[in-house]
Amino acid sequence: MEDVCILIPTLNEELNIADVIKGFKDQGFKNILVIDGNSTDRTREIAENEGARVIIQEGKGKGLAVQQAFEVIDNDLIVMIDGDGTYLPSEVNRLIEPILKNEADHVVGNRFSGYSKGAFTRLNLLGNKILNWLFGFAYGVHLKDILSGYRALTKSSVESLDLNKSGFEIEAEMTIEMVKKEFKIVEVPITYETRIKSVTKLNPIRDGLRIGYTLYGLVKTYNPMFYFGLIGAVFIGAGLFCGVYVVFDWFHNVTRVPLTIFTALLIMTGVQILVFGQLGNLIVALQKETMRALKKK
Repeated sequence: MEDVCILIPTLNEELNIADVIKGFKDQGFKNILVIDGNSTDRTREIAENEGARVIIQEGKGKGLAVQQAFEVIDNDLIVMIDGDGTYLPSEVNRLIEPILKNEADHVVGNRFSGYSKGAFTRLNLLGNKILNWLFGFAYGVHLKDILSGYRALTKSSVESLDLNKSGFEIEAEMTIEMVKKEFKIVEVPITYETRIKSVTKLNPIRDGLRIGYTLYGLVKTYNPMFYFGLIGAVFIGAGLFCGVYVVFDWFHNVTRVPLTIFTALLIMTGVQILVFGQLGNLIVALQKETMRALKKK
């Protein structure tokens, strides 16, 4: 238990933080770090009274809090959990066990295997399904819950991550980085409780769009064909749409030379972008093979 640090990012969780800390202490975990995003309630005071180490976050946003915490944690294993009481500390060993057995570098708690009624709104469920599908399609690794806030990871894997996101995109970015760096990821079933004592800080539309943009923006260095393919498809689709209009008018003895040229340019540009994506995939594949060869030496 001494090699495990329990990391709890918080913001105004005075009604829940004591129960979360006590839950881990009951399991025998004493090294508990609360990184607080400048709460205006008694979160920090309560956490300190419960025996947790408290650090005040520099900057704003969950992502920056997690990055700051990773810099000060020197334990071999890190368990990250939200401080809102929706996750059960009693299930922590489910996340730690695959790492201790050397079966994983990063373990994600799958909330959808056992969530309470009302834990998700319909919009939340739909958004999560879309983002999980997009992740699987873009990165080729099919996980059920890339946005879970309950996860365990090794310090050695954390040191290899290049994290930059400041907000709720941090879970998606961590998962993407683990896939890109070819670390072993395992999902385990967990319970997800209904939030009762506090209000969520996540805006499903705004933050959902940010997470989606993160998935798309980071894929260019992992799957360039997906990144450039979408752009190329837009150009080709626009070209075909204009082309139908040109051909329709041509059958009615109306020749639109400028639009015809524009249509050809759109389609050729789209094809060229697709070629760039394919070349990018070849470069990424070569880089991965080179890195694997270097690791074996």
